Amino acid sequence: MRVEKVQDVTDEIFSAVCRLVPELGAHKPLPTRNELIALVRSEASTLWLARYPDRNGTIAGMLTISLYRVPTGLRSIVEDVAVDSNFRRKGIGRALMQTAIDFARACGANGIALTSNPRREAANRLYLSMGFERRETNSYFYRL
Repeated sequence: MRVEKVQDVTDEIFSAVCRLVPELGAHKPLPTRNELIALVRSEASTLWLARYPDRNGTIAGMLTISLYRVPTGLRSIVEDVAVDSNFRRKGIGRALMQTAIDFARACGANGIALTSNPRREAANRLYLSMGFERRETNSYFYRL
């Protein structure tokens, strides 16, 4: 398996992201090509893709990590972790998460935040097994 940072949006990458987004939930909107290009060009966010079984393989998973500075330090958050259902239980999610951990550490972040739907039981078990701690907090969202 190979995890790679996306540098440019090719047809293959755009198609793969559009194939992976529904793994996050039926209500998630597909990005336009321009939105995906904006993500890849962003200084704050990085899109990572996992290929299986090797660097020439199928794009089987994705993850986005964002880093941002606040008065109390450099923070990071992982979003939109998705693994193609045909490639689950092959270590792809773990490899993507380890890449995010290594990347955040190298950038100087003081930790990584993420949220996960409780119904995504396998994902939640993975995060706990990798050392993420469940926080007792209220999570809010203001729809615009």
